[in-house]
Amino acid sequence: MNTGQQPPNPLRDPRDKRLPRVAGPCVLVLFGVTGDLSRKKLLPAIYDLANRGLLPPGFSLVGFARRDWEHQDFRQLAHDAVKEHARTPFREDVWNQLAEGIHFVPGTFDDPGAFETLAMAVKELDEQRGTGGNYAFYLSIPPKFFQEVVQQLQASGLSQPSEGSWRRVVIEKPFGHDLASAQELNGILHEVFPEESIFRIDHYLGKETVQNILALRFANNLFEPIWNRSYVDHVQITMAEDIGIGGRAGYFDGVGTARDVIQNHLLQLLALTAMEEPVSFAAESVRAEKAKVLSAVRLPKDLGTNTVRGQYAAGWQGGVKVRGYHEEEGIPPNSRTDTYAAVRVDVDTRRWAGVPFYLRTGKRLARRATEVALVFQRAPHLPFAATDTEELGQNALVIRVQPDEGVTMRFGSKVPGTSMEVRDVNMDFDYGESFTESSPEAYERLLLDVLIGDPPLFPRQEEVELSWEILDPIEEYWDKHGKPELYKAGSWGPKAADEMMARDGRAWRRL
Repeated sequence: MNTGQQPPNPLRDPRDKRLPRVAGPCVLVLFGVTGDLSRKKLLPAIYDLANRGLLPPGFSLVGFARRDWEHQDFRQLAHDAVKEHARTPFREDVWNQLAEGIHFVPGTFDDPGAFETLAMAVKELDEQRGTGGNYAFYLSIPPKFFQEVVQQLQASGLSQPSEGSWRRVVIEKPFGHDLASAQELNGILHEVFPEESIFRIDHYLGKETVQNILALRFANNLFEPIWNRSYVDHVQITMAEDIGIGGRAGYFDGVGTARDVIQNHLLQLLALTAMEEPVSFAAESVRAEKAKVLSAVRLPKDLGTNTVRGQYAAGWQGGVKVRGYHEEEGIPPNSRTDTYAAVRVDVDTRRWAGVPFYLRTGKRLARRATEVALVFQRAPHLPFAATDTEELGQNALVIRVQPDEGVTMRFGSKVPGTSMEVRDVNMDFDYGESFTESSPEAYERLLLDVLIGDPPLFPRQEEVELSWEILDPIEEYWDKHGKPELYKAGSWGPKAADEMMARDGRAWRRL
């Protein structure tokens, strides 16, 4: 069966890892081409892959939308999106080659005739551009349309691969809004596509720094021996945003930041941080270890004191007066949707027994930052007077996911002078300074993995359902108890979050 991978080059030393993987012949069918995700992320990522030589000459892109467009109209939209948002420089020769394979099929999701037209269009591309009957369907659409689209793909025969070819479907989060809806969604997808053909995109997993968690741990004997309960006091995983909900009121209200971020991004970061070493970096090995961690996550008995939710009020951010959540356009004045969430969980494994994991996320916080911080235990005996070390905190290893990707180590060092005074200092590794090539956008890596058929960075059904099993009890508790605590825009969240940490004798890191 054709996996979409290029045959190995017999002249290349197999130990030489510098040459990148290149996708084989294929067609990417994009549903939802007029949305922000397509315009700002997907179309630029496709161009950047082509610019880096990672797409085959016959690669084709087909847009499907309810627009009365010709091929040239879609090409113009893609051209403008690439010019505005692409990471790599615009090159006319690259664009011209890519544009030759850009086509458009007008239609609605409930129109079988449009899908018949789509089926004919991709078959023509197989003949004209040698795409080999390999199709990936990217559903950049609201989940409520998934069932209709996959059933139309099945009815039109598009979902059925011929011998030697493949079919894959890509879906964006949210993967449901609770366990029951996630199981229903998975059932809909599995009626048409096998699990190995379903790619659930969590763009955080495509970030270089997230992948570097595994390299940091398992390629360096410096860290793995201390990556456990014997040395780590606690772990903090933070995703802070300095923006509000923008124009997403229709999606965000009623969902909240815990469902939007903790269920997928933060629990995936937790799984990568806490997992055991896989036997290989093949998809099944990595996913199996992540699933073990998620199945071992335990919620505290008292959710009232170990979880916090908040909602941003009006305040100042970046010198600008900003409105509160209730004043945002489209938000009802009595909304109880959380824009901030913090929870403590434990991982009930031998490695992490007794080590709390604190997850927090929020909008309209002081600055944008995502990081994983391992905070180490204090030294058991210090031959220093209290005044010598009063500035000294705890050692920490911080993996910065965004915006300034890198790793920081915090440790104590003697202050120059005649007295023995110790203060915290940082040793910093920054991706931008250490490597000549800038990090690819997450969607570049993920789209390439879809086209190649390499799924380690995509959560499988089991992981999605385990994550909902963790979050559902928290959401149910919040539904029955109180309402979100207000916090000023531009702050670091509600006071209750600091109080939650203080009860454990800890504090949130300053970002």
